[in-house]
Amino acid sequence: MQFKQLDLKPQGNWFQRNIWTQHGKKTLVYMAGGAVLSLVFSLITGDLQKLSLGENVYSLMIGALFGFLITNSPCARGRC
Repeated sequence: MQFKQLDLKPQGNWFQRNIWTQHGKKTLVYMAGGAVLSLVFSLITGDLQKLSLGENVYSLMIGALFGFLITNSPCARGRC
């Protein structure tokens, strides 16, 4: 009986396996882009004197969420 040679390659740490992939990089870029666009939109539509730091952070989080959902939805991965 012969057995095949099993090739075990080191997979790296969690960050390299999950975040530093091509899809992970694309997700981070879309999240940053969504956050910036959301902040610009809130600055254009809102009164600059009335905008607080909390509202800006909220706007950044909403934009980042949209960027995350755009890249990680089933339709974005061709599974619709």
